[in-house]
Amino acid sequence: MKRNWSPTQESFERLLEWLDSNREEAAQKYETIRLRLTKYFGCNGCGDDDEFLADKTFDRVMRKLDQGEVSEPFTGDKTLYFFAFAKNIRQEHFDFRRPREIPPPVMVPDKVEDEDVCLTQCVRILGQEDRWLAIEYYRFEKSTKISHHRQLAEQSGLTLAGLRTRIHRVRERLKPCIEECLERR
Repeated sequence: MKRNWSPTQESFERLLEWLDSNREEAAQKYETIRLRLTKYFGCNGCGDDDEFLADKTFDRVMRKLDQGEVSEPFTGDKTLYFFAFAKNIRQEHFDFRRPREIPPPVMVPDKVEDEDVCLTQCVRILGQEDRWLAIEYYRFEKSTKISHHRQLAEQSGLTLAGLRTRIHRVRERLKPCIEECLERR
């Protein structure tokens, strides 16, 4: 692929002539193909570059015409000829945007383990009843959790809303202690 070629007015005129010998028909075909290319690129993940890539497709076809690499008379659908280039241009676009080297993952200390250690330390600031309630509240998952929360609320003499409020207040008391502990780790 020659890198020093650039489209000229003559290249554009040659393209229009190739599309159709009738100038108005050629202009209509150009607009139709350009609209389809723009939609193709826009719907295939190229985002705001859709018009630029459609123009790039026309540039490639013009270059092929200038260099005499398109057989005459051309048989087949000329629109499909453009889309054959568009497919490659789309791939080049993604290859260009893809980072060349994937940096190694950043080693982060096991956050879950740190949080667990801090929670175990901080839960000691709670009274025995609040500690028991918080542990029981988070003991189950999914459908079991809902029925367990109802039972827990009843056992504590609270409504479900009251239980949620109390657990919220317990979390709010634990939060500063846990954050401070995580900062020290």
